[in-house]
Amino acid sequence: MNVLVYSGPEILQTSLNHALTSLKSILVPHYTVQPITQNTLTTQPWQKSCALLVLPRSRHRFVSVTSKHIKEFVEAGGAYLMLGTGASAIPRSGGLGSGSTGLSLGLEAGETPLKFYDKFNNCYIICDDDAIEGRVEPRVVALRSSDGELVNGIFDTEAAEFKGFEKIKRVSILAQYQNGGAGSIAGLALGVSKGRIAFWAPSIEYPLAEPPASSTITDQIKISADEVKAFDTIRLKLISATLTQLGLQVPQETTTQKLMISRPLPQFLISTPDEPTIVSLITDAIAAPHSGMQLTTLKDANDELHFHSLQESRELLKSARELAQTPSDPSTWQPKHIIICRDGVLPDRELTPLFDLGFFYKSLSSARIKQGHPRSTKPWGMGEALLYGEATTLPLIRYKLKPFISRNPHLLAHLPTPLLSLASHQLVGRGRGSNVWLSPSGCLQFSLLLRVSLADLPATKLVFLQYLFALAVVEACRDESVLGPVLGEMIRLKWPNDIYASVGTEKEDLRKIGGILVTTSFTGGKIDIVIGSGLNVLNVPPITSLSQLQPAVATKLSMERTAAAIMAKFEPMWTTFIQERGSFEPFMDLYLQRWLHSDQLVTLTTTTPHIAVRIAGITPDHGLLRTIPERSGMRGLPSSREGEYIDLRPDGNSFDLMSNLIKSKS
Repeated sequence: MNVLVYSGPEILQTSLNHALTSLKSILVPHYTVQPITQNTLTTQPWQKSCALLVLPRSRHRFVSVTSKHIKEFVEAGGAYLMLGTGASAIPRSGGLGSGSTGLSLGLEAGETPLKFYDKFNNCYIICDDDAIEGRVEPRVVALRSSDGELVNGIFDTEAAEFKGFEKIKRVSILAQYQNGGAGSIAGLALGVSKGRIAFWAPSIEYPLAEPPASSTITDQIKISADEVKAFDTIRLKLISATLTQLGLQVPQETTTQKLMISRPLPQFLISTPDEPTIVSLITDAIAAPHSGMQLTTLKDANDELHFHSLQESRELLKSARELAQTPSDPSTWQPKHIIICRDGVLPDRELTPLFDLGFFYKSLSSARIKQGHPRSTKPWGMGEALLYGEATTLPLIRYKLKPFISRNPHLLAHLPTPLLSLASHQLVGRGRGSNVWLSPSGCLQFSLLLRVSLADLPATKLVFLQYLFALAVVEACRDESVLGPVLGEMIRLKWPNDIYASVGTEKEDLRKIGGILVTTSFTGGKIDIVIGSGLNVLNVPPITSLSQLQPAVATKLSMERTAAAIMAKFEPMWTTFIQERGSFEPFMDLYLQRWLHSDQLVTLTTTTPHIAVRIAGITPDHGLLRTIPERSGMRGLPSSREGEYIDLRPDGNSFDLMSNLIKSKS
């Protein structure tokens, strides 16, 4: 679900930036926090995927063409938060109050003040009514939260007040100004129609250690750096409490988050104990023309890798975990460490607490036998060679293959395949500085490196790989080791590369739980293929995951069994796919059974004017989405009229499932 922060021309850029940063620090990864423009808010169908709409501090009293859309969103059950804004509660019997008769004077067409009707209290909630003219001097204030906690240094401008709420029922006071007295409410929340709204008069979104709050604190009060840090923590708690009042499920601090994993941890290069020579074959290939036993360092174009024996792993992990608790600049994440586990020996269980490698290989062996795989596969089976890290950027295999090819060409050229790279958490460093995102617990994240000759797989057939792997994931979910065939029926394919769970009978009951991304590179007559996949397996709400589809009495899902099932399902599909030189015909019927779109009527917005089309399938030659224009009085055009088809490329179009729209990717 999205948390949308309004970024229209009325909004102060500083407030917008701080609102985005503060909300992301609290809500990621459970929600996607992103700005929404005035044009998008007034013309696009954003409401169904929006958990919260946020209005940062505006330059002046908020009177906008967006008011109508915001009001409709709240009345339909949406949640709305206004920052740096006051409000008045005016009884309906008294009209809109003194001074309100001229509310629309001087406004552009379509612009209206924002107000809500509170049916329970029979009153109007007028946003920022009668703002205090001229009182815009910056100041810092002390607030007392509803549970009695004091926070000082909150940025404010004295321009916003709350009037008439003292007698209103079912209003939650979020905080009051410490100085008390009349008009002491600083923040409040209440229900309106089917929705919830909340207001903060001071700029609760402004971090205390950054301008303008930091400079105002320096000018007006004396508090230490430690106090600023402590007060800022309480500020974020106030925002979290507000979000909870608005119905959001705020992520709880996990053990991993408490550890503050802020840089990659060492990875283990391992293999199934049933094939003890795999790791030596891989290290020999990387070290060529030298022996893999001599492999200690590899300085490639971008990454420097240090290789270690399993005997060094305990001390290496201990020091790495200690170092990872301190925020770090992603540019300092060098060297990256690989622990080599030769002869089929697996690391002790306590060294990989988040992923049981022994259980994974036991599950993989069982799944391969169940699928009828031969005991010996050349060079080895999918998943039998594994690079695992507890927290990693996946330096050897990552979704964005093109930068990796250009930066680490030696490593990629020498890595044998298939090679699975799996992480319990992924770190994403956003530019320079210490702004690092840690992926949520419970998501199965991996990349699979494959290599094939162009003689065996024509480049024109690569488009089918995303369909093929997505189908393997869906089929794995139907396996008895995961959800089983009955519950697995809920897992469906969304074109072109998403995995959805159908948790009810309505369109709104479709929830995304995974996705596939395939990237390729060509060299020496061969194709290097990286299939990146993420699947929500054990995530807690509000993120939808496979575990939430299970009854309480069912055998608990595991990351290890799920990963093993996917590898075992995909391997025979891949073998057939290569034998058929990239033909998708052997899988087409099953794919169409598992997807969400058969005979679906959608609006194609890539044409002028927009037209209604009905989805007919996937073209067998180039993997395009085939649609047929609707005609008045006809279900669809005859399939024999080839010229009437409209075929859409998966890499150039986006499918908005909730709105039944196909749009060009921007």
